Amino acid sequence: MSTPTQTHHDHGHDASHEEHGSLKSYIIGFILSIVLTIIPLLIVFKANMGKTATIITIMLAAVVQLLVQLFFFMHIREGEKPRYNVMTLILGLFIVVVIVGGSMWIMSFNSMVQ
Repeated sequence: MSTPTQTHHDHGHDASHEEHGSLKSYIIGFILSIVLTIIPLLIVFKANMGKTATIITIMLAAVVQLLVQLFFFMHIREGEKPRYNVMTLILGLFIVVVIVGGSMWIMSFNSMVQ
């Protein structure tokens, strides 16, 4: 006979429990991560591009790498549960952009003064 405490305790282990990811998903994410790590390395080692193009390519690869990590390994796209993780991630990214952008802005004005 089931008691009310057992019923409440087992609420997360029913048939509708979501699977976090398949082996195929993890392998695709891993291969994409490796490729997105090798591309900037090859660009830097070969040095066939200009400085600005190299920096832009590295930054684009980093952004795509971040998206791969979020979607394939952290499962941001899954579920119909509240999106607190996504909102927290967006706030964290905003804070990082403000801090890095503000630091770069201050450093650029500091270099003009001297």
